[in-house]
Amino acid sequence: MLLLNRAVVPGLRQACRLKSTPLRLCIQACSTDDSFRPHRPDSTFSGDSSSTGGWRVMGTLLGLGAVLAYHDHWCRAAQDSKPRIYTKEEVSSHKSQKTGIWVTLGSEVFDVTEFVDLHPGGPSKLMLAAGGPLEPFWSLYAFHNQPHVRELLAQYKIGELSPEESVPPTLEIADPFADDPVRHPALKVNSQRPFNAEPPPELLTENYITPNPIFFTRNHMPVPNVDPDTYCLHVVGPPGGQSLSLSLDDLYKFPKHEITVTLQCAGNRRSDMNKVKEVKGLEWRTGAISTARWAGARLCDVLVQAGYQLGETEAHVCFEGLDSDPTGTTYGASIPLARAMDPEAEVLLAYEMNGQPLPRDHGFPVRVVVPGVVGARNVKWLGKVSVEPEESYSHWQQRDYKGFSPSVDWDTVDFDSAPSIQELPVQSAITEPQDGDTIQSGEVTVKGYAWSGGGRAVIRVDVSLDGGLTWHTAELEGEKQPPRKAWAWRLWHLQAPVPAGQKELNIVCKAVDDSYNVQPDTVAPIWNLRGVLSNAWHRIRVHVTQ
Repeated sequence: MLLLNRAVVPGLRQACRLKSTPLRLCIQACSTDDSFRPHRPDSTFSGDSSSTGGWRVMGTLLGLGAVLAYHDHWCRAAQDSKPRIYTKEEVSSHKSQKTGIWVTLGSEVFDVTEFVDLHPGGPSKLMLAAGGPLEPFWSLYAFHNQPHVRELLAQYKIGELSPEESVPPTLEIADPFADDPVRHPALKVNSQRPFNAEPPPELLTENYITPNPIFFTRNHMPVPNVDPDTYCLHVVGPPGGQSLSLSLDDLYKFPKHEITVTLQCAGNRRSDMNKVKEVKGLEWRTGAISTARWAGARLCDVLVQAGYQLGETEAHVCFEGLDSDPTGTTYGASIPLARAMDPEAEVLLAYEMNGQPLPRDHGFPVRVVVPGVVGARNVKWLGKVSVEPEESYSHWQQRDYKGFSPSVDWDTVDFDSAPSIQELPVQSAITEPQDGDTIQSGEVTVKGYAWSGGGRAVIRVDVSLDGGLTWHTAELEGEKQPPRKAWAWRLWHLQAPVPAGQKELNIVCKAVDDSYNVQPDTVAPIWNLRGVLSNAWHRIRVHVTQ
């Protein structure tokens, strides 16, 4: 395929979208036009035939005209013909970039060659279905079966399976989620398979410590059912050190350390970003955050026993979970070795949550708890720990959980250009009243939470009843914590008079941490294509009855 002029491709792609023509067909239409080549920055247009830049621009315009002319021909031909019919054998022969990558869903055939590298779950996941049906894999990742996903897929349709072969796949597949644990009915579910849910706002801040059954749940794959009697944690030692194979009983022999830590998903409050512009990801509201009292062995103690030295910094500690997808790929993440080896950072290999063994949804029998760091690095169902010169090569470390400029989209994103999220920015949200509620005139009580990453303490929460024109200072609740070790949130409340005559209140909150970081006032400047790091002022509107 010819290398297209960068100035032409966006317009070509847009023209194809407007005309409902697959881009690959438009590219094929122009493949005989030499004008579609990379242009030099010094190329300029002139009528002189010796000006290569001028001829390239003219050729580009002619080529685009040829595309549109071809498109009209293609549309007329499509209207006069029936859908192209393929056999399953033909589909199965298209499973590489060289042959093209085709898949089927029901009786429809799709050429997804161009989409493979854009697949949010990574190319390898989509390649599992190359040359065959999507159904067995959509049964594993049921969130695909949504209208917007089907609309996206429809853009790549090229034909139909022959009638005698268009019956749905009959392969019986064991349900990988059948053994998932029972969940509390109060949780607001964002996806069932894998299970992701948050507590309702009215319960989230009822207690400083979040009860285990309503602690927010973020799973990427089915929940493994690990036998505690045979559990083994593999810790890879350094050259000259020793690798460890630790049972639960072995971990119990290390000094037990307890700490109160708030965990927050990078996508908490993603719903606010979706109001500005659609993003890809679960529709988390304000509840992808919870606080627990964790207990376990300090990671630094375990690494020292394996032969690592306190003070070592130039590396990364990589974690692998026991949860896996059909390829055997496990969830993975990493943190800098300097944090892992710092006793003051209090990184835990936790086996207890609020005085009980970890619930299965939260990593039983052992998980990593990294205070002050995004939830994605707190790997559950921990199976392996190793120290590596580079960050984890896991998809979730390299191709997810990163922030980008609002101008970056899925056509221009370069995940290698952005660092992985570790510490999170200052955050707060209102949990009572809720958006759309009706309150009585007189006095209003506003409640919520506030937290900041990296151990930075929340020192103030400001609340406004008029959209930010005037402010009140809320009263902070919860444990006071040492400087730079404020791992847990502060709950807060405000009781204030309702301004006389007001029929509606525009309630806003914003938090300030001990570095005087403060939340941005609006979402648009921090919008990003994955909807992470959403921490603008939280806003709700309530009605007032007299």
